[in-house]
Amino acid sequence: MKQYGFYRGVNLGGWMSQCDYSQERLNNFITEKDIEKIASWGLDHVRLPVDYNVLENEDGTYKPENFARIQRAYDWCRANGLNLVIDLHKTAGYSFDAGEKEAGFFDSEKYQERFYRLWEEIARRFGRYSDHVAFELLNEVTDESVISTWNRIVKTCIRRVRALAPDTLILVGSYHNNAPYAVKDLDAPADEKVVYNFHCYDPLVFTHQHASWVRHMDVDHDMTFEQAALPADYFDRQFAPAIEAAKRYGAMLYCGEYGVIDKAAPEDAVKWFRQIHETFERYGISRSAWSYKEMDFGLSDARLDNVRDELVKLL
Repeated sequence: MKQYGFYRGVNLGGWMSQCDYSQERLNNFITEKDIEKIASWGLDHVRLPVDYNVLENEDGTYKPENFARIQRAYDWCRANGLNLVIDLHKTAGYSFDAGEKEAGFFDSEKYQERFYRLWEEIARRFGRYSDHVAFELLNEVTDESVISTWNRIVKTCIRRVRALAPDTLILVGSYHNNAPYAVKDLDAPADEKVVYNFHCYDPLVFTHQHASWVRHMDVDHDMTFEQAALPADYFDRQFAPAIEAAKRYGAMLYCGEYGVIDKAAPEDAVKWFRQIHETFERYGISRSAWSYKEMDFGLSDARLDNVRDELVKLL
């Protein structure tokens, strides 16, 4: 995606997704000053997670005021030389987070039709910005058993989006939360502007240390980067299945999320970012770090003030 201006980015997690959806949050969590700061880091794009209920009412009708928020985010990005990935982080009937209590999407034609229609509405509004906006169909499918259904849904959704946005980059991830090894089970890209998407927080024992939401995590155990003991080729091997699948079909490859929890020492976070950065650069993999602010991974948070100049070079 480098040639399209989506090479080094950062997520705007917690603004229009995984939040309380209050007016205070939507109005103030991210402002144009934040976009200016991101541009000053030398990045070229942001990934904007958006939950369906930000854009839809319970009956499936749309909320024009929140589409207008995305338009405003796009305008801020363009004023500061940044591109924008619109990521549908949750859809009616499905969330990667079981705590959201969304269920039934993969078995329900009604939910799937609602998903297609929402993407048509997004394409209708933002497809004209194909030089600067990309679409990510859905964040982190979890269950391997639905991959054949997901491949069918992807095919149908892309066909319907293409009628309105023929030139927009479209990102598609696989099961186990966009695991790189699962990319191989995605169908061949529908066209040359469909991008294979994966996420990487490996090893979780380091990047998610103390994370209470991770099953079997020892929440009392600190881990240094040295204790993680990653071989020099660790990320090369982690990404190899995704790289091979992309090569097989001549597809572009994108890592939509990667990062280190704020419980890790800042100096150790820099070491992890340096190692994964070297692999990204070696293979020309586009990426977007998690996350710009707060959300347990905030790259702009004060704890990183002493290492940020070095860190942002490694995004």
